[in-house]
Amino acid sequence: MDIAETSTNPRGPEIQAVILDYGEVLCLRPTEKQLRRMADVFGIDIPRFETLYEKNRRDYDRGDLTPDRYWFAFADEPGFRLAADKIPSLRAWDVEMWSKTNPVMIAWLEALHESGLRTALLSNMHADMVAKVRGEFEWMRNFDCAVFSHEVRLAKPEPKIYQHCLKGLATRAQETLFIDDREVNIAAARALGLAAIRFTSVPQLRAELERLELRVLPSAHILRGISRKSGTLADG
Repeated sequence: MDIAETSTNPRGPEIQAVILDYGEVLCLRPTEKQLRRMADVFGIDIPRFETLYEKNRRDYDRGDLTPDRYWFAFADEPGFRLAADKIPSLRAWDVEMWSKTNPVMIAWLEALHESGLRTALLSNMHADMVAKVRGEFEWMRNFDCAVFSHEVRLAKPEPKIYQHCLKGLATRAQETLFIDDREVNIAAARALGLAAIRFTSVPQLRAELERLELRVLPSAHILRGISRKSGTLADG
């Protein structure tokens, strides 16, 4: 089929399910322009903005912080100010910059689902983004299970959120593959017995899946098409 390729090699580990992260796996990394727009609200450079963005992000994604408290926390830093009327824009831009999906990965998700492998989405995600994903992305139908940190009040790398996802999939850790872009989340998954791959790019993922002898791979045909069109490969 066009959207994926089936390996002729026998499968190695008996993988029955694949758990995918969202940020920088199914979606692309925000652009410099998008980050700069938000950093400019605070009058800081992008590296400083990214540091502050990450500082309380897990608490925000878990639902421990309201949107107002999360964004006002930036202004807790010495010399920072934030007008309340800027928060709606920051919230909207935050959702926008994580909304561009990776077409190769979305196609692979569909192929995994059609192949009979069980699939799950496991993401640290705040309420605004959850509403976007659940409400607008038709490809969500390809998941057998979707676990969002805000909805279960748990966040990676907490072991209980992986266990919650495994329960939803009805698979054992030893027969489940987890894919995420963050090493801390990968380490936590492996500690629970899951097979795990840290995602850095689609070609890297494809190569690691080939070594695992997984029968459904991201399509090399689509990868070549993107390469010819853009001159580069999106790295997730």
